[in-house]
Amino acid sequence: MAQWDRLRQLSAIYWQQLHELYDRDGLPMDVRHYLSAWIEKQEWQRAARDYGLAMVLYQVLLENLDIQHSRFVQEESFLQQHNIRRYKQSFQRYQDEPCVLASTIEWFLEKEKEILNSAELNEQVQLLQVEQEAMETTCQQELQRKMAGLRNDVQCLEHAIICLEEQQDEFDFKYQTHKMEAVTDEAKKNERKKMFQSLINKLNDYRKSTLADLNKLLDRAEDLINLLVRKELVDWQRRQQKSCIGAPDNVCLDQLEKWFTCVAVCLFQVREFLNKLDELVGKMSYENDPIKAQKPALNKRVDALLKDLLKSSFVVEAQPSMPQGKGPLVLRTNVQFSVKTRLLVKFAELNHSMKVNVSMSRETPQIKGYRRFNVLGSATKDLNMAESLSGGMVADFRHLSLKEQKSGGGGKGISEISLSVTEELHIIYFNTVFELKGFSVELQASSLPVVIISNSSQQQSAWASILWFNMLSLDPKDIMFFTTVPAAPWPQFGEMLSWQFLSATKRGLDDDQRKMIAHKLFGKQQNYDICQVTWSKFSKESGPETFWVWFDGILVMVKSYLENIWREGLIMGFVSRGKEKLLLKKKKRGTFLLRFSESVVGGITFSWVEIDSTGEPDIKTVQPFTKTDLCQIPFHEIIRNFQILEAENIPESPLLFLYPDTPKDEAFGKWYCEKSGEQEDEPHILQSQLETFQDPMLSSSLEPLEDDCLLYPSFTDSDFIQPDSFLTDFNMLAPSLLPAQTCGGIFQ
Repeated sequence: MAQWDRLRQLSAIYWQQLHELYDRDGLPMDVRHYLSAWIEKQEWQRAARDYGLAMVLYQVLLENLDIQHSRFVQEESFLQQHNIRRYKQSFQRYQDEPCVLASTIEWFLEKEKEILNSAELNEQVQLLQVEQEAMETTCQQELQRKMAGLRNDVQCLEHAIICLEEQQDEFDFKYQTHKMEAVTDEAKKNERKKMFQSLINKLNDYRKSTLADLNKLLDRAEDLINLLVRKELVDWQRRQQKSCIGAPDNVCLDQLEKWFTCVAVCLFQVREFLNKLDELVGKMSYENDPIKAQKPALNKRVDALLKDLLKSSFVVEAQPSMPQGKGPLVLRTNVQFSVKTRLLVKFAELNHSMKVNVSMSRETPQIKGYRRFNVLGSATKDLNMAESLSGGMVADFRHLSLKEQKSGGGGKGISEISLSVTEELHIIYFNTVFELKGFSVELQASSLPVVIISNSSQQQSAWASILWFNMLSLDPKDIMFFTTVPAAPWPQFGEMLSWQFLSATKRGLDDDQRKMIAHKLFGKQQNYDICQVTWSKFSKESGPETFWVWFDGILVMVKSYLENIWREGLIMGFVSRGKEKLLLKKKKRGTFLLRFSESVVGGITFSWVEIDSTGEPDIKTVQPFTKTDLCQIPFHEIIRNFQILEAENIPESPLLFLYPDTPKDEAFGKWYCEKSGEQEDEPHILQSQLETFQDPMLSSSLEPLEDDCLLYPSFTDSDFIQPDSFLTDFNMLAPSLLPAQTCGGIFQ
């Protein structure tokens, strides 16, 4: 199949590339279309070097255009007649330069082959079922299109400079030949003079045209750099901020690296083009030479664009993190941490040639008592491709640590503003020098603000600060953030809480759970979206238990002991006592739900429906279980074996259906141990009695219940099971098997 026919059968994405290719005047698309068969049969490569062949092909081309014009006359296609006549007039400029025309057509045919090869490669990838990248956004598709346009501009400019050089060489050859000839005839001299004036005018016009194309190319490059630096990179930095606090955002830098590298490569090529223009001017110049006039400004503009691009291309790919930390950006003095930087402009010749130095800021903010630190460890590393899975240029620092400077007082007395240790924000800086092909620029990257603690007991508060900053701050260098800390809108705050569960357990909070938390924070509201949470309410309110301490206690408990059943959606979790009663009182006997305690940090409890003597639903609740209980008995085994004594001391499990109506064993059965009970070396009858009567919820402790475990509705003392008498009976039955420690709270 002919090349042009294959191109026409490609998908729309390749049509766009084809349109961009033929947006130029070198070869009109109409001419390529109507003369496609003839064009593809000619030896344009040889004609570009053979003047005689080029002239023959040029004449045949004009004849073919005449034939097409006659055809459109017969078809009465007025518009096409006009276009063909205009194209023929345009080709007249190649009358003295048929080799240039041949070279131009050859270049277009090669670009078409590149488009075809790209399409064929893409089809092969699809046939091999290679995993496709995520769907690009409209903005990214537009950026890709502009990137392809920039590459095309560079290739066209390269071709134009080659043609310019050939044109200049032709002029020089003719002029030198003329000087060697002894022409005495005045008429001939004048004729030669007119010819050389015409040649120099054409050369001047071509130089102006090339410089205009150069400026257009730089306009496109500037537009792309603005998109990359002020849009795509900023978006990535915001995604990285959110990913540090659990958001499932994509922070892969591979695509950005391709874009940054593409623009940098093009700009370095432009610098080479400018050097080539210097050479041409050195060989031949004249009065009002446009290259001499415009080149200094072009040099300055290219270098400014490169600096803008390169200074933004040095980033922190993996933020500072301790191996055993609660999350990134919380560092502890004298404990090793890791951090990774990356250069998004990838040149193979720079591998291991750029050294990165790490340091802390030397400028002390005006905050009373603000501490300063020194970086210890190997504070210098090479940027290299060996430490990156994707082959990027990275410097991976793995064994750094921080030591506080004991002298200097860090801003003491400068300002009355003071912050707690966990509200102090510090930035780690990375410096390197980019040097390539005579171009040099200093680069600096900085980490997101870190909180530096000296004791593990400060981790929880420090992580609260990291959550708050990265949830709300759009300025990644705002170390004064906590001097005037903003409140968090509920939608943003609720999403951040969900990320904590999502990153820890792979299951976030659903809408109902978030609404229940909002109710706990703000009470009943018509619209929680307008509510705000203050920093004080989140982490600084007086008293031992702030909201964050309560929430984080639940998160740690779920991650440590309840992750499986949480991920299955079996824990309703964030349910107030009142909401729990409303949900359960409409359900049948034995329906139960699991919720987190509102008053015991890191506690989980369950409530179920009983039917009282009047036939009314009676909601019962147990004292919350904490890690003390859950580290001894898995929660699903507690639910499985939980029993109470009914009439005539007959044990019975009150837990039958997990809310709303899932049978208990169907919900939890896949985690059950094969045997219930812990000791197999006891007599069978005693073991079976234990399995019948042992109540994991019973405790030898008689401390009062937490207020969120009181039963609904109120009861008299005679309504409760008497713990003392029950435990006495249990001890008589199986004294050697009674647990040494409490396994839960008292059932009432």
